[in-house]
Amino acid sequence: MREVIRRPGVPVSHLPFSPAVRAGDFVFVSGQASVDDTGKLVPDTFEGEMRRSFDHVRRILEAAGATLADVVQVRSFIGQEADLADYNRIYRDFFQEPYPARTTIVGCLGTALKFEVDVVAYLDPKAS
Repeated sequence: MREVIRRPGVPVSHLPFSPAVRAGDFVFVSGQASVDDTGKLVPDTFEGEMRRSFDHVRRILEAAGATLADVVQVRSFIGQEADLADYNRIYRDFFQEPYPARTTIVGCLGTALKFEVDVVAYLDPKAS
């Protein structure tokens, strides 16, 4: 089973990708950045961009029947190394132990974005 997650309340993009795809028991959420619901970039502080990005992730997961607690992997992209300490502090507002597996890449976003994140969630069929 493969289903594209596109519902009201899920941010749209004008780029050629789906916000998320559910494949079996997994939900793959595409990279989420600081944009409004129409896909327009919303420049902000690092913390503002990170929180907005994770709010998009949360909304997409909800549309797929999941929550942040179902996330098993996080890949984060941070524009500046100076924001890494804030990233680790803010991250704890979204995830607690046992933490998801995580990859963090720094210095890769150019000048338009300060933060982007994608996640993979697992929906345990036994929990239904």
